[in-house]
Amino acid sequence: LSPVVRAVKRAALRPASFSRGMQTVTLIPGDGIGPEISTAVMKIFEAAKAPVRWEERNVTAIKGPGGRWMIPPDAKESMDRSKIGLKGPLKTPIAAGHPSMNLLLRKTFDLYANVRPCISIEGYKTPYTDVNLVTIRENTEGEYSGIEHVIVDGVVQSIKLITENASKRIAEYAFEYARNNQRSSVTAVHKANIMRMSDGLFLRKCREVAEGYKDIKFTEMYLDTVCLNMVQDPTQFDVLVMPNLYGDILSDLCAGLIGGLGVTPSGNIGANGVAIFESVHGTAPDIAGLDMANPTALLLSAVMMLRHMGLHAHGQKIQTACFDTIRDKKVLTKDLGGSSKCSEFTAEICRRIQDLE
Repeated sequence: LSPVVRAVKRAALRPASFSRGMQTVTLIPGDGIGPEISTAVMKIFEAAKAPVRWEERNVTAIKGPGGRWMIPPDAKESMDRSKIGLKGPLKTPIAAGHPSMNLLLRKTFDLYANVRPCISIEGYKTPYTDVNLVTIRENTEGEYSGIEHVIVDGVVQSIKLITENASKRIAEYAFEYARNNQRSSVTAVHKANIMRMSDGLFLRKCREVAEGYKDIKFTEMYLDTVCLNMVQDPTQFDVLVMPNLYGDILSDLCAGLIGGLGVTPSGNIGANGVAIFESVHGTAPDIAGLDMANPTALLLSAVMMLRHMGLHAHGQKIQTACFDTIRDKKVLTKDLGGSSKCSEFTAEICRRIQDLE
């Protein structure tokens, strides 16, 4: 077995160790509405009696030795200890040379797999009612490797980096995820017809890994064909695995099918057992501090986190209360079609959790 498959299998077997007693989670509230939605999640966890102890850390990029950007040492030490993080939205200052905070976190903890389940929420009306798929995005290379240079004035070259190791690792993660989550098929998304060497390598690794998973149906499809088929009939897809840029675009498209980034959870799985779960929407500075934010995306990401930790009963209870609140339509934030405040929406979910006891 390769190290990735062993690690994924360990993660699947590890829940018992998380379930005993309190487990520390590093909380990065983030910017803008981040602190408000983080507070909402903490209140809901308290109502559900989830055995989680929060260790709050702020993350802003600082310059370390040699002028290299890094996250603050206390945040890194906390994540190294807890191995599990929950993160609100982070703003990236537009100052020259300042790195994307999300990219910096990915690189610091080698968060190689971005996992986004997109599942229709009953009672929240969108043009699609039965979406149930998962996008798995390679998170460390591709067009986002950050290798760009000016060849001559007016001509810029950007290098797309695809490696055998990263391609094999993400393919193995996708098939293990499908098997562990009772998913029946994996689709590799690529453009190997045009980028024969780079996407060709990615596709070859997916095919090789698929050979070891005869119980999972494997298909391969061009990115443009996936986009066309996705908007016509998303029910034909189950798990999709793809390189970085395609994953960035396609995961947001899929989020749009179920109502947007405000209701879409996300998890980033890294090496050495580290995982960070996050809301992928923006910081919404225009409504920050006004008690208008919708905490659903961060809450559902926290539910993903609980399942990753083996706390399935707590996760299910919180998810049920959240979905019941949305389906009932009486207490909803403005973006969900209601007029309630974030604190009222949070209180309603807490009330429903207590009713489920």
